[in-house]
Amino acid sequence: LSLSLSLSLYHCRSLAGLKAFTGLEELVVDNNLLGNDLQLPRLPTLHTLTLNKNQISFQALLEHLAEATPSLQYLSLLGNEACPNQLVSLDKDEDDYQRYRYFVLHKLPTLKFLDSRKVCKTEQQEAEARGAFMKVVKPKSSDMVPRSKWTGGCPVAVALRSMTALAIGKTSHVHASFFSTMHLFLPRSLGPD
Repeated sequence: LSLSLSLSLYHCRSLAGLKAFTGLEELVVDNNLLGNDLQLPRLPTLHTLTLNKNQISFQALLEHLAEATPSLQYLSLLGNEACPNQLVSLDKDEDDYQRYRYFVLHKLPTLKFLDSRKVCKTEQQEAEARGAFMKVVKPKSSDMVPRSKWTGGCPVAVALRSMTALAIGKTSHVHASFFSTMHLFLPRSLGPD
């Protein structure tokens, strides 16, 4: 016998009333209006939590879940902005989703299932090793330079031209990986051996 509670489709904005249900083992709160300010009381026996199709976009919730739900084994965040997949956003792909999984598993290492997939041993090992570096970060719109303000072309291209110009003729060059340095040509003294 497990203690379960389903509050799906109730337009909930808060779960403050759960303080009286600290013995819960399963909690389903799909299709509500829960957001980044979600606070759960300490639920030491909760092993299943589904928060599908809410308004959760901030992954700081994971630290709160780690403290409030130490026995959590199954978590589903599908349909939220925090869970990047092609069903929610067309600009996301499987790599974005996998990075999200590594980050969540790093923060919540007790999980056996995340969303609709079982956590495999190799995925858990990768999450332990690299999960902390997989947090998806969006630049603030205030930090972005509008395309109309670019002078001399793309800012990255301008920076590359000036860096390349500084290095030409002084020393031999090493071509670095596209993904790590965007085709920067570095003097041998700065690049890999």
